[in-house]
Amino acid sequence: MAKAAPQSRESDGTVGKALAVLDQIAEAGRPMRFGEVLAASDHPKATLYRLVQTLTNQGMLAYDETNQTYAPGLRLVRLAHAAWRQSALAPVARPYLDQLSADVGETIHLAQLDHGQVLYVDKRNAETPIEMFSQAGKIGPGYCTGVGKAMIAHLSAEAQADAIRRQAFFAHTAHTLATPEALLAELAEIRRGGVAFDREEHEPGIICIAAPILSEAGKVMGGLSITSSLQRQSLEGLTALRPALLQTAKDIATAAETWQFPS
Repeated sequence: MAKAAPQSRESDGTVGKALAVLDQIAEAGRPMRFGEVLAASDHPKATLYRLVQTLTNQGMLAYDETNQTYAPGLRLVRLAHAAWRQSALAPVARPYLDQLSADVGETIHLAQLDHGQVLYVDKRNAETPIEMFSQAGKIGPGYCTGVGKAMIAHLSAEAQADAIRRQAFFAHTAHTLATPEALLAELAEIRRGGVAFDREEHEPGIICIAAPILSEAGKVMGGLSITSSLQRQSLEGLTALRPALLQTAKDIATAAETWQFPS
């Protein structure tokens, strides 16, 4: 039997609308009042209220009566932990991340692509932690992070074009590649060289070297990065860590291909 074509988000009905509201509140990074959610929503007030109440009744949102705010609920937290445990890379990559972190003493990120954006799956902090945007579970831009560029560079032509169409191309810093043309030129270089760099493109002072995690067939399984700050490291210093980064990415890919996923 032929597979049905995937439907667009517009055809996902009530479930799609509810998940969009859940995304909005979860990504805010803080509890939100109903009025704040409404101000950023396309839904009529009555529709949004029904969606929020359903999510709250199902434990996906938690309502604070004192502050009259909504935040991600415990049921969502449990589902997130279950998804992390069963994700393609998180469980199998754990010992390799630990070893790389111990060897280089810098921050390590493990990530996967989600509709052209970076989903941070796991993280190991440096010996002296650096304050930065990335945390496990957060979504970051694909076009101006080292790990995002490393993954996008190794996609098929069709998948790469789709990923580039999904980028916002906002200039986060003076170093951001803020146009599709600039990004495409760098992606070609990354594909030739095997590694990508973040040259303060997402956050001032934050730099990294990143590599894709590729299957034997060349499919992008995820990405791995070593991240530091200009206060403690240089791009030349990170480049010296290239062999360790590439070996770890290869080890994770090999282990992931033989990983027995939970049934």
